[in-house]
Amino acid sequence: MRIAKDFHWEMGHRLPYHKGKCINLHGHSYKAIIEIDGVVDKNGLVIDFYDLKKVVNPVIEKLDHAFMVYDQDKELLRLLKKFNTKICVVPFHSTVENITSYLLDEIKKKIKKQNIYGLTVTVYETADSYASDTTSVGMPF
Repeated sequence: MRIAKDFHWEMGHRLPYHKGKCINLHGHSYKAIIEIDGVVDKNGLVIDFYDLKKVVNPVIEKLDHAFMVYDQDKELLRLLKKFNTKICVVPFHSTVENITSYLLDEIKKKIKKQNIYGLTVTVYETADSYASDTTSVGMPF
């Protein structure tokens, strides 16, 4: 069985290597769809949506109204720290592909139910542009 829940956040970023507009400081209204594959337990649940929110919300809260900065973008880091801006420093360029993998890894670390065997994260950077990644969580049957 597969269940899914949407999460939303606002976040700024830039791609310092980009040859087009994305070299500029800008932001997006992100949407992530978190899908959990698992066996329905004795209570009729794969995972309670309340429990899923307890896992995902702290990760989203780190990103919401923050500026995601590649840890090698020293110039931008200095500027944002000077303005006391909420930042999320990461060891990767803030492409939608990398953000998706980041969320997948962070959520996978926190999923602890025995009956769950798969996790898919899809992140929309815009209404029509997204990346999706899937991983195994436990033992597939």
